[in-house]
Amino acid sequence: MSGVEARWSSGDRAMAAGKLMLAWVALLWLLEVVDVASGHALDGFGVTPREPSELVDVVPSAFIHFGFAHLAANTIPLLVLGFLAALGGLRRFLLVCALIILVDGLGVWLISPANTNTAGASGLIFGLFGFLLVTGFLERRPLGILTGILIAAIWGGSILTGLAPTQSGVSWQGHLLGLLAGVAAAFLFRRRAAPPELIR
Repeated sequence: MSGVEARWSSGDRAMAAGKLMLAWVALLWLLEVVDVASGHALDGFGVTPREPSELVDVVPSAFIHFGFAHLAANTIPLLVLGFLAALGGLRRFLLVCALIILVDGLGVWLISPANTNTAGASGLIFGLFGFLLVTGFLERRPLGILTGILIAAIWGGSILTGLAPTQSGVSWQGHLLGLLAGVAAAFLFRRRAAPPELIR
């Protein structure tokens, strides 16, 4: 957390997190409106595996969806999980998101089936789920542990379903890679406890 963020009240952090996630989701909806109006021209920003030219789409693919139903299914989980993750500090949150998007997109490019086109925020959603699930335990924060338990209770079933390789038209590879990237981000960006004060 930066020096400015460290001085924020909990209300300030919640307001900043809420504004960021509302703006993020609004951008996704705006992009889908543009996509539909352009005859789905933005769908080409999805990732087609193992094509060198497709590496430039690794990041944009996380912001593109294949229709409003696809986007609507991702909107609430992204809003809620993103908001909860951003409460821990916007700088760390953006670093976590960047890591998840990059690892997920590169992994999809590497291991997804040939002749497929993968896009959407679900990889990021699975990553934020993994991040929130373990970060409270790593940092030994009771509120973080409770948050992880609650999101596991609410979305755990959907997460497990999304990891099943039997679903057609669903990138279980992207979901799994996003989840693993989120867990890795929890370890990489965890906050170390302050050393105990020495009293003589």
